[in-house]
Amino acid sequence: MDIFDFLTMLGGLSLFLFGMNIMGQALERRAGSNLRSLLGKLTSNRIIGLLTGLGITAVIQSSSATTVMVVGFVNSGLMTLKQAINVIMGANIGTTVTAWLLSLTGIDSTNFFVQMLKPSSFTPILAVIGVIYYMFSKNTKKNDTGLILLGFATLMFGMETMSGAVSGLADVEAFRNLFIAFQNPILGMLAGAILTGIIQSSSASVGILQALAVTGQVSYGAAIPIIMGQNIGTCVTALLSSVGTNKNAKRAALVHLSFNVIGTIVWLSVFCIIKVLFNPVLLSQPASLVGIAVAHSAFNILCTMLMLPLSSFLEKLVIFLVPDSKDAEDDQLVELDERLLTTPPIALKRCREVATDMFTCSAKALKNSLKSLDKYSSKLAENIREKEERVDYYKDILSSYLVKLSTHQISEADSAEAAKLLKIISDFERISNLAVNLLESAEELKNKDLHLSKSAENEMNLLIQAIEEILNLTQTAFMKNDLDAAEMVEPLMQAIDTLKEELRTRHIQRLQREECSIEAGFVWTDVLTNLERISRHCSSIARNVIDISLEDINLHEYLRNMRNNNETFKENYLLYLNKYSPESVETQTA
Repeated sequence: MDIFDFLTMLGGLSLFLFGMNIMGQALERRAGSNLRSLLGKLTSNRIIGLLTGLGITAVIQSSSATTVMVVGFVNSGLMTLKQAINVIMGANIGTTVTAWLLSLTGIDSTNFFVQMLKPSSFTPILAVIGVIYYMFSKNTKKNDTGLILLGFATLMFGMETMSGAVSGLADVEAFRNLFIAFQNPILGMLAGAILTGIIQSSSASVGILQALAVTGQVSYGAAIPIIMGQNIGTCVTALLSSVGTNKNAKRAALVHLSFNVIGTIVWLSVFCIIKVLFNPVLLSQPASLVGIAVAHSAFNILCTMLMLPLSSFLEKLVIFLVPDSKDAEDDQLVELDERLLTTPPIALKRCREVATDMFTCSAKALKNSLKSLDKYSSKLAENIREKEERVDYYKDILSSYLVKLSTHQISEADSAEAAKLLKIISDFERISNLAVNLLESAEELKNKDLHLSKSAENEMNLLIQAIEEILNLTQTAFMKNDLDAAEMVEPLMQAIDTLKEELRTRHIQRLQREECSIEAGFVWTDVLTNLERISRHCSSIARNVIDISLEDINLHEYLRNMRNNNETFKENYLLYLNKYSPESVETQTA
C-alpha cells in the first residue's frame, strides 16, 4: 500500500462519513411526521419504549442522535427517566441496520440478479434518480428523497473506495501484526471505543471495520471485542450533550453509558471464558462483512436481553451516581432544549406544545380579567399580572427558538408552520396584554368608585359572553387543530364587530340622556374597544390555523370566498347576530 492508496482510503472514508451524514439528515426531514408519531407513542411500557427507540434510530441511522434527542426530551420534561431507559435500549438495536446495508458490498456472484443486489450495481441507478429528484423537482419531499438516495449512493461509493484502497494491506506485515495484537480482547475493546469516540458514530466505525475486513486479516476473535468497544465509544456524544442539563438529563446520558459498559463487561467476560476454555475455530477465521453485521446485531440484542429486565436497577444506579441536588436551579426543566434542534420535526412539535401552554396561560389571564370587571379582587389582579409576565416569557423563548429552528434544514411544510407559529404567539401575547388593560379598567372603576348604568352593564355582559365563546372556539381550533371550530371564529368576530358599533351608538345615546356619567363612559368605551380587539386576535389565530392546514391554498382568497359565497358563513353570522342581539338585553332589563 503506497501513499496514493492511503489518500484514496482517506477520500473514501470522507465520502462514507459525508454520505452517512447527508442521508441521516434527509431521512429526519422526510420522516418528520413519522418521528412525531413515534414520539407520541412513548409510554412507560418497556416494549413500546424499546420499539420506539429502535424505530427512530432505524429511521435516522444514528443511535447517538437518538440518545442526544432523548437527553433533550428529559431535560425538557417531555420524557421521564424510566421512559428514556427503554428508548435508549431500543436505539442500540436500531443502529445495527447500517451494518446490514453495508454488508451488501460483500456480495460475490456471477448470477445477474444476485449481482444487482451489490451496491456497486444498483447505487449508480439510485444516484441518477436522486439527482433528478434533487435538481429538477420543486417539491421539498422529493428533494429530500433525492438527498436520501444521493447520500446512500455516496456512502456506498465511499465504502467501495475504502475497501479497494485497503485491500493492499493484506500483504503488509505490520497491518497483520496490528490485528494479531487486537486478538487481545481488552486491546480490541479499547481500540473500538477510542475510534468510535473520535468519530462519534458506532455505525460509521462498524463500516470502517467492515471495509478493513475485506483484507482478510480481521478475524472474528479481533472483530468481536472491537464491536463491543464501539458501543462504549458511541456514548461520548450523549455525555457531551448532557453538559449544562438538569439532573434527570444527566442521568439519561449515564444510562446510555452504564447500559453499554455493563453489557460490554458481561459479554466480553463470557467471550474471554469461551475463548480460553473452548478456543472455537471460528474466532481465528477471517471475518466477513455479513459476519460483522451478525456479530454487531447479536451483541446489541444480547445486551438488551440482559439489561431490559434490569431497567429498574439502571434507574437506581444513575440516581445514585447523580443524586438529587440541594440547589433547585439544577432541577429546573428547560421548556425548549436546543438539543432538539438537531431533529427539526420534533423541535417544531415541542414549540407547538409550549405555544399551547402559552395560549392556556393567556386565556386564563383574559377570563380572570373578565371576572374582575364584575368582582374585582387584589388576588385576582395579582394572578392576571403573573400570567401576563409568564406569557411574555413564553413569547421571548418561543420567538428566539423558532428563529433558530428556521436556520436549520427543514421541510417546506415545517418552515411554513414555524412562520405561522411566530404570528400566532404574537396574538397570544396581545390577548394577555389586553387582559391587563381590562384589569386596569376594573381598577379604575373601583378606585374612583364609578358605576355603570344597568343597561350599560347588561350590554357589557352580553359582549363578554360573545368574547368568552370566541375565545373557547379559538382554543379548540388551535389546541385540537379543529378546522370546524376555526371556521366558526370568523363569523362570530364579524358579529362582535357589528355588535360593538351598535353598542357604541347606544352608549352615545345614553350619554346624551345623561343616564351614564362621562368618566364612567370613558372606562366603558375602553372596555368595549379592548374586547373588540381581543376578538380580532382570536380571528387572526383561527386564520393561521386554517392557513397551516390549507398549505398551498391562498388564505385571503379562501376567506373572501367564504364570506361572499359561503351560505354556511352567512347563516352562522346571522345566528350570532341574533344570539348576541342588544334587543334581547333590553327585553331582559324591561
